[in-house]
Amino acid sequence: MTERDIRVFDDSAALATQAAIEFQTRSHAAVRDHGRFAVALSGGKTPKAMFELLCSTDFEEDIPWESVHVFWGDERCVPPHDPRSNYGMTQAVLLDRVPIPAANVHRMEGEDEPHAAAVKYSEELERFFAGPAKFDLTYLGLGPDGHTASLFPHTGALSVTDKQCVANCADEKIDPPWRLTLTYPALNASQSVIFLVGGRDKTEIVAKVLEGPRDPQLLPAQGIEPAGVLIWLLDRAASAKLHSL
Repeated sequence: MTERDIRVFDDSAALATQAAIEFQTRSHAAVRDHGRFAVALSGGKTPKAMFELLCSTDFEEDIPWESVHVFWGDERCVPPHDPRSNYGMTQAVLLDRVPIPAANVHRMEGEDEPHAAAVKYSEELERFFAGPAKFDLTYLGLGPDGHTASLFPHTGALSVTDKQCVANCADEKIDPPWRLTLTYPALNASQSVIFLVGGRDKTEIVAKVLEGPRDPQLLPAQGIEPAGVLIWLLDRAASAKLHSL
């Protein structure tokens, strides 16, 4: 099992700051090592706070944007201008405000037919990496049901071993139910994976995922076991029921 590095911060602001520092530090290390930084991003409130920091004067001028390549761990099946789009949020908050080349932005096309869009993204990953994806850094969140990316409990995507990106249908109560998501093989090939989890509403699920019985079909976040480093960045509220700290 992958060793977990669990770090707890006093509040959401400190959590977002550390997430931005990880981006900054790891981008420079990757560019020094192999000339580019491939990062898979997540949607949600905590990543949004990190994005706002990355385009601030404290960070923006010290990130090698010309060598940064941005991907996504998942996307809702909506057009990019839809307020539910992960790409749309990232574009508005971060990408339009930093000097990243347009060719370095590799979005999932959520407006297309889901299965066709998943095949297209898999092909994009194959071209970019000249084989299976191997991100330098992947950011993930944690849903209240234990899902991560769009790997939802008891859905078909959890069993996929031969594809890098698939279309996945969640519970009909989730809006929208159809998603595009990277699979376990693509996510777990990452050099580093960082979970960003904050808020009192995540207290119970954080404890279940990190300290409960292992059952990735029920708690898909437990299936994230990267070849490299696994880091959980939590605020104090989200970590309140952990016993191992």
